[in-house]
Amino acid sequence: MTSSQIRRTTADVAAVHRIGDSAPHSAFTDLVRYAGNWFCAFREARTHLSDDGVIRVLTSADGRSWTSAAVLRQAGVDLRDPRFVTRPDGRLQLLAAAATGETTKTFQTVTWHSGDGRAWGDAVPVGEPGVWVWRAAWHDGAMYGVGYATREPRFARLYRSTDGVDLQPWVPLLVEGGYPNESGLVFTPDGTAFCLLRRDGAEATALLGRALPPYQDWRWTDLGTQVGGPALLRLPDGRLLAGVRLHDGEVRTAICAVDPARGELTELVALPSGGDTSYPGLVWHDGLLWVSYYSSHEGRTCVYLAEVRMTD
Repeated sequence: MTSSQIRRTTADVAAVHRIGDSAPHSAFTDLVRYAGNWFCAFREARTHLSDDGVIRVLTSADGRSWTSAAVLRQAGVDLRDPRFVTRPDGRLQLLAAAATGETTKTFQTVTWHSGDGRAWGDAVPVGEPGVWVWRAAWHDGAMYGVGYATREPRFARLYRSTDGVDLQPWVPLLVEGGYPNESGLVFTPDGTAFCLLRRDGAEATALLGRALPPYQDWRWTDLGTQVGGPALLRLPDGRLLAGVRLHDGEVRTAICAVDPARGELTELVALPSGGDTSYPGLVWHDGLLWVSYYSSHEGRTCVYLAEVRMTD
């Protein structure tokens, strides 16, 4: 796809529905289309940083009427930021962080598996303690996930696994400097991998990484824009889209076009949002971009589902 095609891309919000509001604070979403149904996972807790987080999984046949499919909890553990992974064996996988401790929190990535999106097994620790595998994707018989160190020294690391559980460091030092952390990860049909990586601290601009198999040699471009909660999606026509929190002007959750050739992130449309917001899940279905996200623009922090029309 050329830069001129990306510049002609426009988007508008066709519909927005509030789907998760039963807890004082509902946030950090992900969305998947699985077995002919929608599933949306997010954290429910007292506040953004409270230690009582549980994972709620909602399901819907039509994207309008939602019911609770499961609640995942661990005693004395704050479960945070659930992320779906569709497995090649037909099962659905869920990754999250288990945070423990009061003044100093420790983080361990955990995972669950399900054959129907409703019944989930016990949480299984994966990866390394203190390195949060924030998102993962399967490609060519292996699952790849980008994890980031939750303590100094800060770095991002690429993991690889052939079963989705035994995550081994594949690129031990993917990025360092600028506190690299949350990421979006996609693979194109020709095997190219793209990673949209958030950075905080002194270097608070996002990076776009690109690699070819075997994904051990990455080239990074500074996008010059601060983002939060990134999600990355490749459309069937080859366009790359990102769902992010933007900080320029009013804080908002936005859908952006990603131009790898020019190293540009271009906002297409802002979703109804503000304040404590972002962490979208992106799914392309029936010619629409479906976006789960959370926001506090209506007062209480709730989960929303938006339908976005994309045009050239």
